[in-house]
Order: sequence, then C-alpha cells, then structure tokens
Amino acid sequence: MVDRLKKVINEYFIGNGEVVENILICLLAGGHVLIEDVPGVGKTTLVKTLAMAVGLDFGRIQFTPDTLPGDVTGFSVLNMKTGEFEFKKGAVQHSIVLADEINRTSPKTQSALLEVMAEKKVTVDDRTVTMPDPFMIIATQNPVEFVGTYPLPEAQLDRFMMKLSIGYPSPENELILTRNFLEGRTVDKIKSVAGREELKKAIEEAGRITISDKVLKYAGDIVSITREESRLVMGVSPRALIMMVKAAMAKAYLSGRDHCIPDDIKTVAVNCLHHRVSLTHEAKMAGEKLDTVLYSDVLKAKVPIV
Repeated sequence: MVDRLKKVINEYFIGNGEVVENILICLLAGGHVLIEDVPGVGKTTLVKTLAMAVGLDFGRIQFTPDTLPGDVTGFSVLNMKTGEFEFKKGAVQHSIVLADEINRTSPKTQSALLEVMAEKKVTVDDRTVTMPDPFMIIATQNPVEFVGTYPLPEAQLDRFMMKLSIGYPSPENELILTRNFLEGRTVDKIKSVAGREELKKAIEEAGRITISDKVLKYAGDIVSITREESRLVMGVSPRALIMMVKAAMAKAYLSGRDHCIPDDIKTVAVNCLHHRVSLTHEAKMAGEKLDTVLYSDVLKAKVPIV
C-alpha cells in the first residue's frame, strides 16, 4: 500500500520526495504536520493529493483573521421550528483536514484545535464529538515575517509531530509541473489506491514495530541534550520524545523492518524537534542556525550497538 501511495503522490506532487515520505510517516504514526513555506510551492496540492490517494474524506479550513472557533469545532444553533438546539459540524470533522494558513487567524481560533489535535475529539457546549479514524491535521503557514501572521503559541506547536518545508522545485521539476497544469493534470483526477480499512491496518502494524531499550534510551538522550543546550531557550517536552519514537517506528515500517534502529531515530529527530525549541538571543546574534544546533545535539548522543 505504501509504495502505491508514494507512486501516485509523486505523480501529481512534483518536487520534494523527502517531504512526501515524512507526511506518510506522520500518517502512519497518527501525528499531525505543520508545513511552513512561501505561497505557491504546492503545500495545498500535496495535502489534497494525499487525501485523494488514500480515499479518505477531506476538509479544508481557510484561516483568516475573522475565522471563529465555532467554524473549526462546530456550533449549536436554535431550530426555530422545533425550539431545540441542533449541532452543526465544524470543518475539522473529516479524516484529513487542511488547516490552511493557520497563522493568519487569531490565537483564540488557533486554540480551538488544541483538544482535537491531542484527543481527536471536540467538545462544544455539552456535546462531545469524536473524529473519524484515521484522523490527521496538516496545517500550512507562511513564514512569520509575512504581513498579517500571528506566531503559533508553544502549546499549539508542541502538538504537531513534525514541521516540514517543501522548498522551491528544481528547474526541471518546475517545468514538469507547469506542463501538467497546462494539460489539465489536476489532483481532482486522482483515483484512490488505498482505503480506510487498509490504512487502519497499516497504522496498526506500524504501531507494533518493536523498539529496544537501547534505542529508546538513545532517543531519550537526544531529548536530554536539548535541555542542557545553552544555545536553546529551553529543551523539548516529554511529548516530543513520544512523537519522535512513534515517527521512528513508522520510518522502520516504511523501510520494511519490524524493529527500530538508531538511524530511524536520527532520521526523524530534527523534523520532530525544531518547532519545539528556539535559539537564545545570544545564539541568534552569533549567527547560529536552529537546525544546525539540533544536528550537533543529535550527534552528541552516543549511538548504541544493536
């Protein structure tokens, strides 16, 4: 199933194959993804392609400054005929949800996603609604330097398994995607190559990947090093360790193994950590780069022999 998904996604999303693999890792690990990049590089196309390929229902929230929490979670409205309140579903009640330009809405509306991202349910008034299974939020945001953006709070960022960047395509790929557009090769024409039950089975299998105590300790050592790193304002949370390990298990599954190896941890570590930390003022003034600091921290951890 995974090979079929990769093939069809890469046919319509021309560009960064590593991003496609990381999206699939998060899907199999039950995590959410934040994609930060400039407009027009294919963020929305990638998410729609994934939803169409796996055959799951797709919802989209276009965040703006006037988007309300009820638009996200749903709301109760009075039925004038019956005199009773009826619940109207919100935009998140789909299997794959695109939260487009999440940092263009207010912090109050951003916080409406906290419960559903952590517990896969929403509570409105006295009603609790459980999301479909599988459930995944893929949020996009413009760089914080752009006009009209609100930085995401730490509690919101911590709920994303990975933060990714697509980047500009190569000149050759840019010509291919332009030709595809001119020929009408759009994501609306994608045929599903998987299904809900097949995907749920793959998620269950990825969750049964074994990880030894040595490899688990290796992941824990990386997390501990970030808490001792003087160039970071603070280290990462225990949630970061859990998500990094789950992502590594999914990476092992994609690689055809039934167990995690240290390289699985090393491969997913920076993408799972860099949105949870920030550089100190002194480190910024010294010209340090966040990913470079994190890569050096990963290299400091002693790799176990397994």
